[in-house]
Order: sequence, then C-alpha cells, then structure tokens
Amino acid sequence: MKAVWKYKMLYLMMLPVLGYFILFSYYPLMRGLIISFENFRLIGSRPFVGLQNYMTVVNDSAFWEALRNTLLIGGGSLLLGFIMPILLALSLNEVLSTWFKKVTQMVVYLPHLFSWVVVGGMWIMMLSPDTGIVNQILLILGADKPVGFMSSSVYSRWVMILSSVWKEMGFTCILYLAAIVSINPSLYEAARNDGAGRFQLVRFVTLPSLVTTMKVVIMLNVLSILRMFDQIFVMRNGAIAKQVDVIMMYTYQKGILEFKVGIATAAGFLVILATLILTFITRAVIRYDEG
Repeated sequence: MKAVWKYKMLYLMMLPVLGYFILFSYYPLMRGLIISFENFRLIGSRPFVGLQNYMTVVNDSAFWEALRNTLLIGGGSLLLGFIMPILLALSLNEVLSTWFKKVTQMVVYLPHLFSWVVVGGMWIMMLSPDTGIVNQILLILGADKPVGFMSSSVYSRWVMILSSVWKEMGFTCILYLAAIVSINPSLYEAARNDGAGRFQLVRFVTLPSLVTTMKVVIMLNVLSILRMFDQIFVMRNGAIAKQVDVIMMYTYQKGILEFKVGIATAAGFLVILATLILTFITRAVIRYDEG
C-alpha cells in the first residue's frame, strides 16, 4: 500500500509539468493547426479555407528561395559545426599545460553565452568596411580596397555560416572533451603496447569512442537547421536579404509584418513537418538508436 502511495505522489508531482506542456506547448500547437486552415482575423469571422493557405505557401516563389537559403546556410553550418569542434577538442586534448587548456576552453565557450544581438553586433563591427579589424588587416596585407562583407552576395552566406559555427563551437567542443575524459585509459595503454603512435591513438581509440557523442551533436544540429531566425534577423540587411532570408524570416514577414497569420502558420507547420522528416532520415542514416 505504501508503494502504491509512493507512486501516486510521483504522479502528483508530474501534474504541474504536464499542465505546463499542455498549456504552453500542446494547446498553442493545436490552436495554430486550426488557424492554418482559416482566413484568420482578429475581429469578425474566421472562415475555413481548407488547404488554401498551404497552397499559397507552396506556390510562393519567396518560400522556395527561403528554403534554398535555409538549406545552404544550415547545411554549411552543420558540416563545419561538426568538423571544427572535433578538431578543437582533439587539439586541446593534446595540450599538456592544464591552465592553458582551461583558459582556452573558457575563451571558446564564452560566445555560446552571448545572445545573437551581441554576437551579430560584434561580427558586423569586425567586418565593417570602414573601421572593421578584418578589413584593416586586409589593407595591411596589400588589399586594394575594403571588402563589403555584409553587403556582398558572394560573402553573405559564408558570414552567416562562420559566425554560427564560431558561436557554438566552444559548447560542442566541451561535449567532446567530456567524452574524451571518460575514455578508459587502458585502451590507450593497450594501443601503445601494440606500437601505436599519437596519430594512431587518435584514429583508432579516440575517434571511435566519440561516435555516440557525434551522433548526439548531429541530431541537435539537424533539429536546429530549419529554426534559424535570431542570427538572420540581427545580421541581415536590405542588400543581402535575398541571399540570407530563411524560412523563419518568411513566416515572420507573413505573420508579423503583413499580418497574414493563416499563411504564416501554414508555413510554420510545413517547417515542423520537414523537421520531422529530416530527423527520421538522419536517425536512419547515422543509426542513432544503435548506440
């Protein structure tokens, strides 16, 4: 009887959490799904329009341009955001000086704590053609004139990719370092006894031991590909909007600026559907559930 009461108490403790998700997650989700089938108005009737909002989104060339930008920027961030933290973690693992390793970890982790308002402002200032440190260095090295990184269609997507990787690289690096620390030292000892050098230790011991962490990082990055907004909203401008506007900027434009809430909600649910499909495909490709 006491055991039953114990479990009842656990269920009671879960009720506030369940109520939170119902109130702030599931109810807005269902309400949004209903709105996506309506001609939404703040005042007056909201006639049911079926799939018209979805057809409007699918037939809108701006939506497909935004999707293309999302895949290009998100794909670049996914690739570089996967490779760079691994290289950084492996490099830091080889550092013998403890204080240098800790200071470096702190420095590379700090950008993760900043909002995109701060990070975006920093990159805009660094890449400024007038006073930016990057252009000052290029001029010293012999460049003919400053480069307009934030106004060039050639560099705009790369700026978004590199700034995104730079911001999150330290956080992901710490995940890999934590996984490296947990590797059984006897594996390294056995490899050394077999004549393995430093490169072989990394290739045959460290990297295979990081596979599970790699899968987690890939899944987290894939889930965030289609949800990019803060970075683009802060760093975009009229000159590069066509090259960097992503799907969430499209929903913002339709829902907030044009107040076409039904169309914006339909676009949002298409993003949710695409994210689910992308997630299932990624899980199958990387064999996420196999550990």
